[in-house]
Amino acid sequence: MLDIRIDTKRYPDRGGRPHLALSGLRMQVARGEFVCVVGPSGCGKSTLLAIVGGLDRACAGEVSMDGAAPADLGFMFQEPRLMPWMSVLDNVLLVVPDGLREQARARAVELLRAMELGDVLDAYPGRLSGGMMRRVALARAFVNEPALLLMDEPFVSLDSPTANRLRAMLVAQWQRCQASVLFVTHDLREALALADR
Repeated sequence: MLDIRIDTKRYPDRGGRPHLALSGLRMQVARGEFVCVVGPSGCGKSTLLAIVGGLDRACAGEVSMDGAAPADLGFMFQEPRLMPWMSVLDNVLLVVPDGLREQARARAVELLRAMELGDVLDAYPGRLSGGMMRRVALARAFVNEPALLLMDEPFVSLDSPTANRLRAMLVAQWQRCQASVLFVTHDLREALALADR
């Protein structure tokens, strides 16, 4: 069970004064549950994910998964964040701990094939379309078979058919590994299509 308690999260505004980004947030995500957080741009959705993922620790509150800080997680951002000098396969393997890369290689290839990218394993990101880069990022999020998947509007700015295809791929992989998912979006239709709640 993912337990989130954020009492306050403040950022300095342009004048250096504290700006309250989040307060009084309490939330739980059960194992294997798909939860969407919906809200307009600038309301703190990405900040929430950064706190849960341990990328931002400067807040009053606590986040735990089964009693400890979340460690076994995958993250998919609004943009693919691929390394341009690395192949598609190496970009997926980038998040795998050094000693486990060889055994994760087969899983990475399997994921990329499931994402319909089996013919571009050795290609570099510069040769890929935006939708293909998002599929690489999706494969990377799942390669370690995380217990928790954090998704920050991962299909924003994609055309509708491509986004729908990626959503179907996401659901297929989620059903296979049964990770808990915390997905933020400003699109209510996307949330209704994906989430348990």
